[in-house]
Amino acid sequence: MKVLYEDNHIIIVNKAAGEIVQGDKTGDASLCDTLKEYLKEKYNKPGNVFVGLPHRLDRPVSGVVVFAKTSKALERLNEMFRIGAVKKIYWAISRECPAQPSAELSGWILRNEARNKSFVYPKEVKGSKQALLNYRTLAQSDNYTLIEVELKTGRHHQIRCQLAAMGCPIKGDLKYGAKRSNPDGSISLHARYVEFIHPVSKSLISITAPVPGDRLWQSFEKEAKDSEHL
Repeated sequence: MKVLYEDNHIIIVNKAAGEIVQGDKTGDASLCDTLKEYLKEKYNKPGNVFVGLPHRLDRPVSGVVVFAKTSKALERLNEMFRIGAVKKIYWAISRECPAQPSAELSGWILRNEARNKSFVYPKEVKGSKQALLNYRTLAQSDNYTLIEVELKTGRHHQIRCQLAAMGCPIKGDLKYGAKRSNPDGSISLHARYVEFIHPVSKSLISITAPVPGDRLWQSFEKEAKDSEHL
């Protein structure tokens, strides 16, 4: 966990792949627990420390996670995420290259809770929710493509499901069609950037999370940065 931003009301961290955001049936230590300990020690707080979670990332995903340090901030952030007032940019690596370099993906996602998996349909089916995202290809290597995704909705496994449905499963994501796993059990999906109006101060917050440390991610980050300056 690396802290990217902190003030009196919010704290934003760069989650490592494999960390769980909230406690689950595994009983593994969660990012929420780690943050509570961090705040307790940093500010020498007695008793319980408040940490609120307005959104989540899947365990094998890395990147930006926003937490609230006050109930006021949590209530407002919950509403901002609900209505889509937070800009969310993700980077994904796939062995496949999209047929179109950029497009909007629109579909209807139905979650199968028993299998912890989502399925996308071209038309609404019973129990489904509309899913929208925009993507564009950012860079390519001999074997992989870096795809940037801007989420317009926040459905269960939405990016994983929609990219797989267009023939570009995320590297390492066996659940959605990748042929092999990543050595560390991650999937190559990274929450790269968030932008929103601070829930209390009303200032603009824009945070970019550095990519994981492996060679492929690092080379793609460098290539994407270089292309921005062409």
